[in-house]
Amino acid sequence: MLRLGIVGASGYGGGELLRLLGRHPKARVSVAISGTYAGRPISDAWQGQNKQSELRFSAPDDGTQLRECDFVFLAMDNGKAMQQAPALLEAGIKIVDLSADFRLKDLALYPEWYKLTHSAPEWSRKAVYGLPELFRNEIRGAQLVGYPGCYPTAALLSLAPLLKNGLILPESIIVDGASGVSGAGRSKFSLDFHYPELNESFSAYKIAGSHRHTPEIEQTITTLTGKSAKISFTPHLVPMSRGILTTCYANLSKEVSTQELLAVFQNEYSSQPFVVICKEGSLPATKHTLGSNRCHIGLEVDKRTGRVVVIAAIDNLVKGMAGQAIQNMNLMCGFEESAGLDDIGGLWP
Repeated sequence: MLRLGIVGASGYGGGELLRLLGRHPKARVSVAISGTYAGRPISDAWQGQNKQSELRFSAPDDGTQLRECDFVFLAMDNGKAMQQAPALLEAGIKIVDLSADFRLKDLALYPEWYKLTHSAPEWSRKAVYGLPELFRNEIRGAQLVGYPGCYPTAALLSLAPLLKNGLILPESIIVDGASGVSGAGRSKFSLDFHYPELNESFSAYKIAGSHRHTPEIEQTITTLTGKSAKISFTPHLVPMSRGILTTCYANLSKEVSTQELLAVFQNEYSSQPFVVICKEGSLPATKHTLGSNRCHIGLEVDKRTGRVVVIAAIDNLVKGMAGQAIQNMNLMCGFEESAGLDDIGGLWP
């Protein structure tokens, strides 16, 4: 049985890891680190796991506890994984980092977008971007995976078939994203997330190319096409707990029908266990993916403007975080890719 460690196990990502890994057939969490809940039972932070685990949270230390693990998930604030990961990696431990520390290949971008100077450049160069549907083979051989952000996961799965087949003009891409408030994390208590401010309100934030996920999306577009492109990305905050819906717009490079594009998407994702392509005339909604590791995608060609509109829905805490992290772990460790992730989700109503 694979021995797992989770750093940041009392945050939303860590809690989802504990929930999902509790039913994994080949792995068990042996170390769950939380400074807030150190020494207390898992159920003190996650009451839903009462009677499901006798594990207690451990206090942060110098990494001694984690060196007893085979695999570690780092679910910490940006800037912390790059400090802790190198010693674990040098000890031969495999890691999925859920922060942004190992996502960007151009380290000069970290001071600009994250106000950080990267302290582990040699490991950053070795890290693999953890979007399995696009980089599965590289992930299988990786020791370190930099986990994609939740917005980029939905946006890039929407755009990849179009980009790989030269069907859109990359410089024309516009991405609108809407996220539930859990995307901000469990410990963020700013006024924007206060219930009277958030409830019955729909708002944009970090507009005009200022959101940190922008260079991550652009980096992957460059990887897929070999050409750099700048996109327009606008995120929005929705008064719901979880879920992401992205709407991607792009100019088509040639005349093509909705049916033809759906066939391209079906062909691209036919062997992917966690991507669902909606039939023509049907579009995804966040509730369709609630609790699951699936991404639902629908599209329509706007013949009047020569653009395509692609809609994608994911659960930001599962496919957008913990579920995809486990999907990466499964690939890195030679397990069935869907191990522990076979819950269909889509709770309704």
